[in-house]
Amino acid sequence: MLTRSVRNLIETPGGPRIDFTAPAGEPALAAPDSVSWWVFKNPVALFVGGITAVILELAEPRVRSGVWDHSSFRTDPLTRLKRTGLAAMVTVYGARSVAEKMIAGVGRQHARVAGSTPDGTAYRATDTELLDWVQATASFSFLEAYHTLVSPLSDAEKDRFYAEAAPAARLYGAAGAPTSRAQWEGQLAAMLPRLERSEIVLEFLGLMRETRLAPGPVSRLQRPLIRAAVGLVPPEVRERLGLGREWMPRPLELPMIRLAGRVSDRIAVLEAPPAQACMRMGLPGDWLYRRR
Repeated sequence: MLTRSVRNLIETPGGPRIDFTAPAGEPALAAPDSVSWWVFKNPVALFVGGITAVILELAEPRVRSGVWDHSSFRTDPLTRLKRTGLAAMVTVYGARSVAEKMIAGVGRQHARVAGSTPDGTAYRATDTELLDWVQATASFSFLEAYHTLVSPLSDAEKDRFYAEAAPAARLYGAAGAPTSRAQWEGQLAAMLPRLERSEIVLEFLGLMRETRLAPGPVSRLQRPLIRAAVGLVPPEVRERLGLGREWMPRPLELPMIRLAGRVSDRIAVLEAPPAQACMRMGLPGDWLYRRR
């Protein structure tokens, strides 16, 4: 069941299939002993962090217009999320040559995205400020999902996580993405006046709530996981977005999610990218699941 759930996060019918076991011995952008490899192996953190990151992205009007007007979120949110999940897996676990090729393709797609927000503000998806914000929200969201719902991380580990994202961030064009918790907090404070409420955020959450994103019994956790994702959004941003108590986790949901997060953190899924990447580097497939 867990194998199916992990695959469901990143695989689409007819979509690309990445061999994370090849080329043998070729390193990724992050090292096997990185905090990043430890965090991204967890499907609970991956799912919840992905939702939180999108909420934060959609809070910025230029990013929101770019995402909503130039992607398939409205018409096919599941496929769009899976593509994003696969991109995250390749960025963290893929061989460097594979990751660089994929990221270059993403850059070419971004180069074609431009437009104006409803109030007439022009944007381009290649704007460094917007790329920095997208990278920052991803780092924050995946990190906090793991720290809050799976296993606590030390302040030093959190800073390492932000710093480890720098090589990939530069390839994506996010040269000013935060490399520490302090830099993230500074970036959030600087961006906060630009963030605003939008019905699109509620539409996105509605789509996530109504679209079946996981098979079998795992689907019963979907709405609690979405509420957990909203709960990770910084309070000052939730207030700006108008996300009230009705979107927050209900009593007993967080303990249930934490249990699922801890259990899944120790179950090696040998067909999943984290285990396959370990094998590419000559490590046992379950190495990540017993190293911390």
